[in-house]
Amino acid sequence: MGHPILNLVAQRIALGLLLLFLASGLIFIGTQILPGDVAQSILGQSATPEAVANLRKSLGLNDPAYVRYFKWLSAFLQGDLGTAYSNGKSIAEGISSRLGNTLFLAGWAALFSVPLAVILGLLAVQYKNRWPDKVISGITLASISLPEFFIGYLLIYFLSVQYRVFPSVAIIDDGMSLGEKLHTIGLPVSVLVLVVLAHMMRMTRAAILNVMQSAYVETAELKGLSPFTVIRKHAFPNAIAPIINVIMLNLAYLVVGVVIVEVIFAYPGMGQYLVDHVSKRDVPVVQVCALIFASVYISLNIIADLVSIIANPRLRHPK
Repeated sequence: MGHPILNLVAQRIALGLLLLFLASGLIFIGTQILPGDVAQSILGQSATPEAVANLRKSLGLNDPAYVRYFKWLSAFLQGDLGTAYSNGKSIAEGISSRLGNTLFLAGWAALFSVPLAVILGLLAVQYKNRWPDKVISGITLASISLPEFFIGYLLIYFLSVQYRVFPSVAIIDDGMSLGEKLHTIGLPVSVLVLVVLAHMMRMTRAAILNVMQSAYVETAELKGLSPFTVIRKHAFPNAIAPIINVIMLNLAYLVVGVVIVEVIFAYPGMGQYLVDHVSKRDVPVVQVCALIFASVYISLNIIADLVSIIANPRLRHPK
């Protein structure tokens, strides 16, 4: 028998690999059951049956589905992402810069939202049931209730059309300085921050309030410590595991859930790339993008799970 933590880590990694394998199967099946013929859509309605048959043969579409699936999965694991049907270009080249752009956008949104969520959560607990708590909770509840596209169009109207603070289209390139890029992505970052901040703040508040009911917190209060000291030294450190779990899940959403935001602001990231090729019925691109998103989401969920195990003694030593 190994160490309990190592056993749990191995179990979580094995489960993650299994989930990724199942996700790849669902992605492949989902793209195969779409109506219509891929070869026909590439060549157009005026193509002759012979041309369609030849293209189906060259693309390997006549092979059984399970053969195509294992060929695709094997190539992906070896780093061969394939070629786009719509333009004949390497998918890896098309994705490389766009994946970096998506991570750049998600990274800056996380940089603002994570510390802000923790600070607001602590303030809400410090002033529980008083006006700061009610104001923070009310604003975050409204933010959760509104979909991303609605928040995005509101910000475009006020901050682009009315006051011209940020551009309404977030197109960046390598020739821009960091300051220019940050100014350009101001609106999409604001949308992502508002969306994930609300959930993280409310879960931070709930986790700390749950710990505040513990006996050791009551003992600290009876010693005469100030409420802020009790929260900072006793409640927050013991609530860190669920807080980190929520933060990691929201970081996963930031990377995977940027599709709508990227489309709204014409941002050159993975989401926009995926939507462009869905409209062209470019199956290999859709499969690769979906599998990358699934890999990121599952990986960050595993990291969140492992951090919770390491940070929580009750999970480190399960009975």
